Amino acid sequence: MSSDEPGADSRRRQRANWPVARYRLGEEPPDDLSDSTTPVERVAMMAELAEAAWKLAGRDLPRYDRSNMPGRVFRPGTPRTDDDDA
Repeated sequence: MSSDEPGADSRRRQRANWPVARYRLGEEPPDDLSDSTTPVERVAMMAELAEAAWKLAGRDLPRYDRSNMPGRVFRPGTPRTDDDDA
């Protein structure tokens, strides 16, 4: 893409407003977003990522009600099975 392409200046101006942070390697902030986001915001982020992953895989989103969702409960102190990849 050359800089004289139609719309290049517009795209360049839009990129100038992107929120970007730069860190030295190894000095990145932790991935814990609990201090800067609410639980509702974090669930919304995850929902967006999950939907994108299903689309990227070329598969339809699963359709089932909450009572039929697959999952397991691990109580604190209970060892997980070898087949658990969580």
